[in-house]
Amino acid sequence: MQRDVIDIKDAVTLDGLFRERVRRSPDSPAYLAWDRRAEQWQQHTWRSMAQQVVRWQHALGREGLAHGDRVALNLRNCPEWVAFDQAALGLGLVTVPLYPDDRPDNVRYILDDAGVRLLFLQDAQQWRRLSEALDDCASLMRVVLLYGEDDDQRVTGLQDWLGEAPDDAEPQGHDAADTLASIVYTSGTTGRPKGVMLSHANLLGNAAASLARLDCFSSDRFLSFLPLSHTLERTGGCYLPMMAGAQVAFARSIPQLADDLVQLAPTVMIAVPRIFERVYGRLQAQLKGRSPLARGLFHLAVATGWRRFERRQGRAGWHPQLLLWPLLDRLVARKVRDRLGGRLRVAVSGGAALSPSVARLFIGLGIELVQGYGLTEASPVVAVNTLQDNLPESVGCPLPGVEVRLGEQDELLVRSPGVMQGYWNNEAATRDTVDAEGWLHTGDQVRIDEQGHIIITGRIKDILVLSSGEKVPPADMETAICLDALIDQALVAGEGKPFLVALLVLNPEEWPAQAEALELDPDDPGSLESPRLHALLIKRANQQLGAFPRYARIRRVAATLEPWTVDDGLLTPTLKTRRNAVLERHAHEMDALFEGLG
Repeated sequence: MQRDVIDIKDAVTLDGLFRERVRRSPDSPAYLAWDRRAEQWQQHTWRSMAQQVVRWQHALGREGLAHGDRVALNLRNCPEWVAFDQAALGLGLVTVPLYPDDRPDNVRYILDDAGVRLLFLQDAQQWRRLSEALDDCASLMRVVLLYGEDDDQRVTGLQDWLGEAPDDAEPQGHDAADTLASIVYTSGTTGRPKGVMLSHANLLGNAAASLARLDCFSSDRFLSFLPLSHTLERTGGCYLPMMAGAQVAFARSIPQLADDLVQLAPTVMIAVPRIFERVYGRLQAQLKGRSPLARGLFHLAVATGWRRFERRQGRAGWHPQLLLWPLLDRLVARKVRDRLGGRLRVAVSGGAALSPSVARLFIGLGIELVQGYGLTEASPVVAVNTLQDNLPESVGCPLPGVEVRLGEQDELLVRSPGVMQGYWNNEAATRDTVDAEGWLHTGDQVRIDEQGHIIITGRIKDILVLSSGEKVPPADMETAICLDALIDQALVAGEGKPFLVALLVLNPEEWPAQAEALELDPDDPGSLESPRLHALLIKRANQQLGAFPRYARIRRVAATLEPWTVDDGLLTPTLKTRRNAVLERHAHEMDALFEGLG
């Protein structure tokens, strides 16, 4: 497999990286995207992308924008996202990526805080959703729609805005690596989001350091479906493959992801744990309907594949069971891999902790799954496992050039070239997060083993302390509980209490069959309060918590079919639970759960 990696010394800036890739590989495939008008996949070369960037730079130039002005984009992943980003960066503008499903009031706050001059949106429907909140946004001068039109004088359709194609052959650029490239607003679980200031050098260096840990080839095809507003996808799924000359294929949507995996057959995929958990849940649900023989073969395949993996990692010796692998691979494992496209060379999980049981299943089926760790303030990758040194219960060892150490309460501190310039318009928060010696305080509790692997043990602010003094990590428990196909979302509570309780959102697809098995009416809201259901949910939740200490057990539950969403303010745009908001919304149910416990 051929490698063609661009050195950061040749790139200097993010727009320099793009121009160097165009120079080296003008006719190589850059992006593959679904053309909804032609209803087919359309390929874009680096040369055609450069032509788009030139045209977009001319359009931006007509807006009277000055170096350092902020422009925002609120798009689903597509080649136009990349073209706008590169056009803006090459002109010295600062891009502000927004989450497509974020709440209008949150979008308004970000645009005001960053003083955004121009906003690029998906379509007229998205503008109508946001327009009322943005009605008197003082800084915003222009809104450009990728699809559709609107009567608002500030709104322009893309083709009208672009105008005639210019004759210039080369995109403009600059060579100031330390200039501000992007302000990325973190979707905090409490309070307003903070704008993380990342320079060209921050993002470019992090992509290069990540590439030093995970090999990437010109023949690779990345599948892009995490929002590009998520810094993990932007660095790992956009700038990194650009640096390596790999192709990126944009998935149509999460509901179509299963079909896209088969059609696009990616070799590299970056995802958050929830994606892998959903596949895990579906596989477990499907197994329930299979014969005892089929279930036995599946579990034997996973166990044998895991033993094979441990031997390759040097943690186990040879065993006669390994002789079964070719047969089990053909009968079981390969069929699952084919549903992921059949060519997946490596899958990366990041953004939150991955359950060990989920990792074990995927790895046991012959899928090279590695877990990493990072945060927006570090551009974002701090550590990642490698194919040669993969300890699934850890997030791997620090990237080259990244220093880590333990602070108070075993907090992970990070110092690296990727650490942000600070928070936009928020010096106090910057001082609280990055100390005078340049150490970034992550807020995560960890331990570091003798080989340097980082093992996340909890989130300092989220740790629950029971009245007995025992400490439990609710997020890890919630992740484990949600591996049950019946449970979509969970919140564990018990701060200062003698026991733990849980609020559970049930899977609407699994609920009818489960209700009938309990002789309950699935359409009757009162069924969710049935003692039989609660007893079953407690049993199943605690079965998932078998790896946790005995005091980390659920004593009572409340069940609902109403999901927590971004729109209702109970989830962040990155789908993290806003714990305080959920507790406040369900205060009555939580009070009832703790009543009489002692």
